[in-house]
Amino acid sequence: MNTVINAAPMHESHARKLDHLSLCAGDDVEHGAHAGLFEEVSLVHDALPEVSTAELDLTTRFLDHTLRAPLMLTGMTGGPREAGEVNHALARVCAQVGVPFGLGSQRVMLRDPSCADTFRVRSSAPDVLLIGNIGVMQARDLGPERVAELARSVEADYLAIHLNPAMELVQPGSEADSDFTGGYDTIARVVDALGGRVLVKECGTGLSARVAARLAALGVRGLDASGSGGTSWVKVEALRAQGRQARLGALFADWGIPTAAAVALCRPAAPDATLIASGGITDGLVAAKALALGADVAGLARPVLQAYNAGGADGALEFLEETIAALRIAMVLVGARTPVELRRAPRVLGPRLRAWLHPESPAESAQ
Repeated sequence: MNTVINAAPMHESHARKLDHLSLCAGDDVEHGAHAGLFEEVSLVHDALPEVSTAELDLTTRFLDHTLRAPLMLTGMTGGPREAGEVNHALARVCAQVGVPFGLGSQRVMLRDPSCADTFRVRSSAPDVLLIGNIGVMQARDLGPERVAELARSVEADYLAIHLNPAMELVQPGSEADSDFTGGYDTIARVVDALGGRVLVKECGTGLSARVAARLAALGVRGLDASGSGGTSWVKVEALRAQGRQARLGALFADWGIPTAAAVALCRPAAPDATLIASGGITDGLVAAKALALGADVAGLARPVLQAYNAGGADGALEFLEETIAALRIAMVLVGARTPVELRRAPRVLGPRLRAWLHPESPAESAQ
């Protein structure tokens, strides 16, 4: 099936969401410089792994829940009718596979309450592990109690607060935020209001070790490193814009911390947090590399949407099942029975990734 933009008049925020769905259905929004630097990660083959496939256990702890596999479908969409169809169908698929489903930004619900049902997927997938979603600047302006109510209104198990300053700065006209103050205080208040049921996620430009450590100190239990290398939301907005904003978006389209680097840097910075790797996760082998670098869960979005567009819910289900099958093969080939053991698998890192993991300090560069 294909995602089609409705030509009829619609709410401005709905048109934006349909733009996003349409653009992400193709490959024009991919990061141009690298694929998350996962191409710089090689897992070392074990010719005598002493592992049976029957021994593999992919169950993974995700905050207060247990997943059947260390995967999740990260924040997607919501708002217009077409987006609601996607959400309800993919939530059912995630429930079948036993992995979490992330909603797109609920900001559109605030602007148009009539679209709330496009986010309320419990009727379609009562047992799915559901992650709500709101931007940190919207959370600041709403206040913690209204944010908590927004999460409750969709019966979310957890709320993801997303960070996207690069994307906001290149958005067209009145859509954009430009004041990024008060973020840490806002997150601390929401963590308290929701009893710790909060994740913080970037949107394709990556969490640094410093930010991850500060968030963990606030009581944030889940972090999505969401680095560069997959969908570039800056590029998405550049394609929607015109004139100066389009040129600025194109200039910063490849901005960000590559996902492989973000995961490896955030793991020691927030050792007790549930760490999600998203951005450039295209298959089970890349997911295995992300887990080996320290992620607890690998997150996907656009590849699942593309599989859904090509083959409906059955196509999305087949894609996720094949991703899990490839992950299982990778685990056997390095002698790992569990995702935790996979983290101890030997690996070889390329020079570009090593440079990110050991950056030169200003003092060193002056010598």
